[in-house]
Amino acid sequence: MEEAPRKLSETLVLDEFFALRLYERLRQISTGSMAEMLDRLVVVEARHYHFWQTLFALEHPRLNLRRRLKLEVIVGICRVFGPSAVHLTLEGIEIFGIRKYLTLWDVYKETSFGAKIKEVLQDEFEHEDEIVTGFGERKINPERVRGIFLGFNDGLVEILGAVSGFYAALKDPRLVVVAGVSVAVAGALSMAAGAYASTGSEREIESVQKGKAAFLGQPVASEVGESSGRVALIVGVSYLFGAFLPMFPVLLGSSTPLWSVLGGALAATIVSAVLAFLSGMNIPRRVFANLSIMGGAVLVSYAIGSLAHRLWGLSL
Repeated sequence: MEEAPRKLSETLVLDEFFALRLYERLRQISTGSMAEMLDRLVVVEARHYHFWQTLFALEHPRLNLRRRLKLEVIVGICRVFGPSAVHLTLEGIEIFGIRKYLTLWDVYKETSFGAKIKEVLQDEFEHEDEIVTGFGERKINPERVRGIFLGFNDGLVEILGAVSGFYAALKDPRLVVVAGVSVAVAGALSMAAGAYASTGSEREIESVQKGKAAFLGQPVASEVGESSGRVALIVGVSYLFGAFLPMFPVLLGSSTPLWSVLGGALAATIVSAVLAFLSGMNIPRRVFANLSIMGGAVLVSYAIGSLAHRLWGLSL
């Protein structure tokens, strides 16, 4: 095999082995119908793992430190939060798997492996999806994930940048609190209003399209998305949660933005990793992108605040 496909195949086998070990560990902490579902998933995943390992003639892999830590963290969270967390984890693994398999298909579909890979991918897509969705209603709502991430991330980045700038300009934690809370409340209302308006417009367009399809006798999609009010509430509340984190050290009397920045970076890392996992995205890439944006906002805001303090002497 060529080097790039070889690397891809090794990653695939390692990911399959990780999923198998995860299902086995989750089975140990599950009961009832959840345990039955995991029993079925373990059998299917073991079959797929051995297929990929044999197909690419790879040795039995060992989980590296990063994957072992990831395994323990996921199992620990599922142990604390129970079946709902387990089901969310399974959906996240499924979404990630679909992205990975489609990439694999693009690489190998024109090769001698193509027919075999197509057969097992059909089993992957259909069988595992049937098992997971057969347990109950899906818990990952794309609109909800987008609203939570959009609101929380905007609140965190915007208020962290504002707090940094206010510290540089005002030099007084009391003034930083007043200014920060004012910006946070205004920002939450603005985000909620924007989400309400944009979602309402989308629903109007969908309604018109459904009416047109019904008139023409075409199939009409029965899916109903989140209501405009619910989306607005999710975005607004998520924004306030994100905004509160960098404000918390200020409320405790911190005289420097350092603790706000450190707390914000930790929160951004955790939230980015969780939402990237649930959405099947590359976790390190998502975390790095979010931290880079947040770091840029802090540096620019602090520079502007410092300049304002020098020019106009805003401190008391």
